[in-house]
Amino acid sequence: MVQRLQKLLSERAVASRRKAEEMIRQGRVSVNGLTAQIGMSADPQTDEILVDGQPLPSEEAPVYILLNKPRGYVTTLSDEKGRQNAAQLVADCGTRVYPVGRLDMDSEGLLLFTNDGDFANALMHPSHEVKKTYHVWVQGYYTGAEVRLSKPITLDGYAIRPPHIERLWEKGNRAKFCVTIHEGRNRQIRRMCEAAGMQVTRLLRIREGNLSLGELPSGAWRYLTPEEVQKLR
Repeated sequence: MVQRLQKLLSERAVASRRKAEEMIRQGRVSVNGLTAQIGMSADPQTDEILVDGQPLPSEEAPVYILLNKPRGYVTTLSDEKGRQNAAQLVADCGTRVYPVGRLDMDSEGLLLFTNDGDFANALMHPSHEVKKTYHVWVQGYYTGAEVRLSKPITLDGYAIRPPHIERLWEKGNRAKFCVTIHEGRNRQIRRMCEAAGMQVTRLLRIREGNLSLGELPSGAWRYLTPEEVQKLR
C-alpha cells in the first residue's frame, strides 16, 4: 500500500514522524535509488526503501511497554553528549521501540515505549489531553505555596490549564506534592514550581491516563495489557 514516507518510517519503528521528516531532509532516505524528498510516498511491497543505506525493517507486531525510568537517562534515541539512553533499558524487548513523549534526564517514573507510530502520535497529540500525575519534592516551600502553584500560568506563549495540587507533607522549607497536569510542555512542572518560588529536588511520574507505575522497580519494564492499550486509545 502506498504511504507517505514519514508514516512508513514511523510504523516500522525507524523513528517518530517528526524525526523521520528530519531524516528525509538530511538525505538519509532513498526510494528506488533516488534520494527521497518531503511529501514523497512509496509502497514497501514494490519499492526499494533504504534508510542510511539499509533496507526498511520488516513490519512487526505492535509492542507497548511501560518503563520505570531512573534519573540520569535521556529519552532521545540518540544523544550527542553520549549520555545514558532510556531506550537501552528496554533493548531486550526483542524489537526496536521508541519513547512516547519524554521525561527529562533528571526526572523519573512512568515512560511509554512502542513501535506503533499511529498510537504514539495520537497519544502525544495535544487534543488527546492525557492526564499525567507526578510526585514532586521541593525546597523553598512556604505557607500557601500550593495555592499559588495551582493557578494557571503561561509557558512558551501557551496558557496551561490549572493543575490539580495536593500537598502530601511539609517540613520546614521542604514539601512533597501530588501534581496532575493536562499538558506536557517542556519541563512544565519544574517551571511551574520556579514560577511559584520553589525548586524541584525530585520528580517522579506515577500515572499517565489509565496507567499506573505501581510497584514496578526503577529501571524495570513490563508490557501493557490489551485492556490498557485499548483504554489509552
